[in-house]
Amino acid sequence: MPKKPPAPKKEEPAAEAPKVEEKKEEVKPAKVEKAKREKKKRQEKGVHAMYKIEGEKVTRTRPMCERCGPGYFMADHKERYTCGHCGFTRYKTH
Repeated sequence: MPKKPPAPKKEEPAAEAPKVEEKKEEVKPAKVEKAKREKKKRQEKGVHAMYKIEGEKVTRTRPMCERCGPGYFMADHKERYTCGHCGFTRYKTH
């Protein structure tokens, strides 16, 4: 078999001097902070909210719990009254 002539060598471009990279300051986008809503602190309703004074007469604004007895007021919800002590629930009639 005949020998193949060697393939001509491709000339490589002259090696350039390594480029010195300039340090660029990275510009980060400014953080956009969302305005946080301040939570409203609930003011506790004192005992004075449970009673209504009319002249010299004092009336209760909320019903008392039927199970726990006097001194335990029921919470007033949209469609029911609920005792926080024992969990008794009485539904309102419309």
